[in-house]
Amino acid sequence: MVSSKCPPIGHFVCLNLLFYTLVYYKKKSHIETDLIHGGARFNETSSLVPPIYQTSTYYASESAEQYLETATAVSPSYFYHRHGNPVNNQAADLIAKWEGKSHGLLTSTGMAAISTAILSALNAGDHIIVQHSHYSATSLLFRQVLPKYGIEVSFVDQTDNQAFERALKSTTRLIYLESPSNPNLAISDLQFIAHLAKEHGILTICDNTFSSPINQRPHDFGIDVVIHSATKYLGGHSDLSAGVICASESFIAQAWKHMVVLGTSLAAFDAWLLLKGLRTLNLRVKQINENALKLAQWLEKQDKVDQVVYCGLPSHPQHDLVKRQMKGFTGIITITLTGSSAKEKFLFAQSVLTRLKLFSNAASLGSVESLIVHPASMWGNNHNAEEKVKAGIDEGMLRLSVGIENIVDLMADLHQALNT
Repeated sequence: MVSSKCPPIGHFVCLNLLFYTLVYYKKKSHIETDLIHGGARFNETSSLVPPIYQTSTYYASESAEQYLETATAVSPSYFYHRHGNPVNNQAADLIAKWEGKSHGLLTSTGMAAISTAILSALNAGDHIIVQHSHYSATSLLFRQVLPKYGIEVSFVDQTDNQAFERALKSTTRLIYLESPSNPNLAISDLQFIAHLAKEHGILTICDNTFSSPINQRPHDFGIDVVIHSATKYLGGHSDLSAGVICASESFIAQAWKHMVVLGTSLAAFDAWLLLKGLRTLNLRVKQINENALKLAQWLEKQDKVDQVVYCGLPSHPQHDLVKRQMKGFTGIITITLTGSSAKEKFLFAQSVLTRLKLFSNAASLGSVESLIVHPASMWGNNHNAEEKVKAGIDEGMLRLSVGIENIVDLMADLHQALNT
């Protein structure tokens, strides 16, 4: 407590100390601080860095009653690794907090998070509304897997609010969103869709991978469940695969049961790496945002680039919606190269990829290093011609994931690749 006997010269200091003490006790922590210290209650050791619990099994409790309580608990830290792990729980708790949710659950991959969450929400005979544009593996789940289990799927244009309304059925149980979408950076109106869903008692899930909680919080607009491929921005160093589901206590309990049965829990070492990556999330994303905006503005001036799509540019067709929903614009830029035909665009895109020195032609995104892919090649076997058009995939399209390198060097690399 602050003493009431502060000397006159110390009144200002004492008042400031009192203010910060009140802020602390009200737990109004800032993300920069919480990413370092959050979830500490799960670390029951005196180690500054939580240890890696490289074990599958923990000793049984002293009594049968305690054992039964632990064995049937949701995500216990000390029972059996597939059920829970101290570091897994610490990382999940930290991510969930900054997504505005009370509980979190880590999975082995981003697709494990997506499939676990969706299967937790749906039964045979249910109907789900999804977008035309999704991450490729997510699209395969909707087109090829869910229908096999008696789940009806409707695809809509995510930029058309009324399309979601028109797609509603009496059996609709879930609306699944990805915003910004991969790879065309289309935006879903989260507030409108969340309100529509709540009016009809429908659950909403949003994949927030492209944004991270630094740039966007779907919870703030009424979305029920938020998921991530934690492999991307949350981990941030291209050294792990992980997924996370953030939701209410009841939904996480349901998802946890599916995770235990499906075996999609995250390995201890990957959870430790994820927690380590989260420490610098705020710093990394802010630098990536800054680099990407400058690079997108520069790319708009390049003669060999026909179109630049970036959430932070006024030229983005949904820029007004972007500004309402997002606090930052992410590190993903989609460009379409010039060319008089699809074949010419394809060949130009491939030649650019071979000349780049700093941008690695590699899958994934959200890392400290800059990456680039050709979506038409990467997803070529997963979409027919009509589906490519609906998903906005062009033969001359390149998806850039901007890293934290010096922006001048990134511009120079793209300049020589485009003009050599």
